[in-house]
Amino acid sequence: MPVLPMFPLGSVLVPGMVLPLHVFEPRYVALVEACLAGEPEFGVVLIERGSEVGGGELRRDVGTVARIVEAVRFDDGRWGLGCVGVRRIRVEDWLPDDPYPRADVVDWDDEPPGGAVADLLATVTAQLRQVLAVTSELGLPASPATVELSDDPTLASYQATAVAPFGPADVHDLLVEPGPDSRLAKLGSMLTEEAGFLDQRLALASEPLDPGARDDDDVSD
Repeated sequence: MPVLPMFPLGSVLVPGMVLPLHVFEPRYVALVEACLAGEPEFGVVLIERGSEVGGGELRRDVGTVARIVEAVRFDDGRWGLGCVGVRRIRVEDWLPDDPYPRADVVDWDDEPPGGAVADLLATVTAQLRQVLAVTSELGLPASPATVELSDDPTLASYQATAVAPFGPADVHDLLVEPGPDSRLAKLGSMLTEEAGFLDQRLALASEPLDPGARDDDDVSD
């Protein structure tokens, strides 16, 4: 098992996703410099409990390898990085954080797609675009509803995971699905639930005010 430098974060990286990083904490500055001196890769896992700064955080054991594709060093020693997720990993053993987090890891390949995955991908793509459109209509941050996904179902399942309007815990649940079929199926269920929630919010936002309603302040003694 290779030993990989690790960068726990409060967000989830999935394969194919771009990850910009501003690195200033000394242990991660050391990590970046070690990566740039050798193999420019490190692992990213979700922090389950704790903070990105200071150490002592509780970490998940499934993550993604990030490859550094751009690095800029500032005069004060900070680094600006552009990274991309390249493959999924499992942590087999956490090693001492000396001088930065490290772990024994193994690659975790996705199961091959099944015969019905194309239809499943088409359904999820339509659901995703609708959810993104309504999210944007409500004035909430969202990726463009015209998002295009890869023809490769495994990559497409990760792309959809990355742009869906879900929190880190939900994205991690999708990351750990065995393969594209189960990931897309789970995405479909989650998007259906999210669409119902958003439709309720949209209905409330567009509901006209009752002209007969009065505030208590308008009622005189």
